[in-house]
Amino acid sequence: AKFLLYLGHGLSTWGDRMWHFAVSVFLVELYGNSLLLTAVYGLVVAGSVLLLGAIIGDWVDKNSRLKVAQTSLVVQNVSVILCGVILMVIFLFKTQLLTLYHGWLLTMCYILVITIANIANLASTATAITIQRDWIVVVAGEDRSKLADMNATIRRIDQLTNILAPMAVGQIMTFGSPMIGCGFISGWNLMSMCVEYLLLWKVYQKTPSLALKSSKVEESELKQLNAKKESDTKPAEGVQLIVEKEVAEPQLEKEVGCATRIAEPFITFRDGWVAYYNQPVFLAGMGLAFLYMTVLGFDCITTGYAYTQGLSGSVLSLLMGASAVTGILGTVAFTWLRRRCGLVRTGLVSGAAQFACLTLCAISVFMPGSPLDLTVSPFADISARLFESEPLPTIASPGDKSEVAFATGMPTLLNGSAPGNGDPEMSPEPVPLISVSLLFAGVIAARVGLWSFDLTVTQLLQENVMESERGIINGVQNSMNYLLDLLHFIMVILAPNPEAFGLLVLISVSFVAMGHIMYFRFAQKALGTQLFACCTPDPKAVSDSSPPANTSTV
Repeated sequence: AKFLLYLGHGLSTWGDRMWHFAVSVFLVELYGNSLLLTAVYGLVVAGSVLLLGAIIGDWVDKNSRLKVAQTSLVVQNVSVILCGVILMVIFLFKTQLLTLYHGWLLTMCYILVITIANIANLASTATAITIQRDWIVVVAGEDRSKLADMNATIRRIDQLTNILAPMAVGQIMTFGSPMIGCGFISGWNLMSMCVEYLLLWKVYQKTPSLALKSSKVEESELKQLNAKKESDTKPAEGVQLIVEKEVAEPQLEKEVGCATRIAEPFITFRDGWVAYYNQPVFLAGMGLAFLYMTVLGFDCITTGYAYTQGLSGSVLSLLMGASAVTGILGTVAFTWLRRRCGLVRTGLVSGAAQFACLTLCAISVFMPGSPLDLTVSPFADISARLFESEPLPTIASPGDKSEVAFATGMPTLLNGSAPGNGDPEMSPEPVPLISVSLLFAGVIAARVGLWSFDLTVTQLLQENVMESERGIINGVQNSMNYLLDLLHFIMVILAPNPEAFGLLVLISVSFVAMGHIMYFRFAQKALGTQLFACCTPDPKAVSDSSPPANTSTV
């Protein structure tokens, strides 16, 4: 069952990574090398998970495991296939679509693609919750070491597919065409959906305990049964009153039922966040969410900054590969530390290691080559330079030219050269690489602690959340992650210049520190006086992941 689960997850994440990489490229290609559609897509995805995370988790809790897994799998893959087909049509007939209805038909196609792609992402969220937060726990059984090993293996698969899948689809799109890339992704998802569906069924058959799922429904049914017994003991009140009651009750039920259906999503949203706040691992989950409020990762923001500092595309690809390797090392460190120190202390050690590495990033802000200059206005003449047709002044400083490249998002530093006006005599002096080298050294080294900490919090949520609440609690956790991730993009929008990137780095390190302080507070409550006990290889040490006395544990 473990191997089949790994195989299914590998196929699923491979398709996900290909799609997430390709859809951004497709949207940029379709909209004339503009990032507008990509930005709208990212905003829609983040906002949807933020608002619907609790509702998705509640749906996971209230339905059988096999139904949830198969439904989310089919919805996700069918949505991606539909998007691929629509994008192929747009690529083929874009010129004709532009002339129909003054271009409104093409705009509707863009809206349709983003909407269906968002549905695919929501279904992917449901799949991740049910497989990675519930099925794994059931397959591992009562063996917490087995659960830790399975979590680490899942993360290793994620790290590998995160690098290899975009490389594969990127080669197809480069040597073929975007339309061929759409067709390949649609075909892959169709084949993968059939294989994953079969694998889920096999895992379900090999693990009978997956068919057993506790629910809050049993408690509510018991309360209703007791209330009915009490009502049956009351004396009769006459034939007329009984008839009136029989006539009035269905009308009342209809009214209450209609109002309840309308208010149910809002009630679920509220109850989910309240339940999340009342969890014993609330502070640990918040600590993990705060790590998303950072520019210290290999996303488009940090990559764009690296271009302005003179790093070539080949160097960046090597750095991304190195970050994947250190991420895998983080999963290995997690399993070793957990056996050595226990689960809660593993989070403390991982957090300390991550923060220590990120101090290099903070130091890099003040080193030679850093463009930090807080006197530069974030929005000074950005729009003017973005559409500037005249050549840059010959007396412009290297920092100004870097700012142009960063603002336009189309730098000419892919080959390692600095942006200039084409005159070799007026090319600026090379930017010292001490600052950017320290920055990426800290980011790459911190991946070890980051992924070990992520696995720690993931297992704490798996072990300490009631089975009937796993879906909704992890749905709210995803919402928190997306909320902080959304805030970090807003932070970049408010300070988009390279001169302000150093300030963003310092803010990011501060948020990471606050996240680990929250986790330290959780560990203090969970372990009490045993918090700083020496690590020991004793197998009993792994039992320190149990929550405080006032918690509810399965």
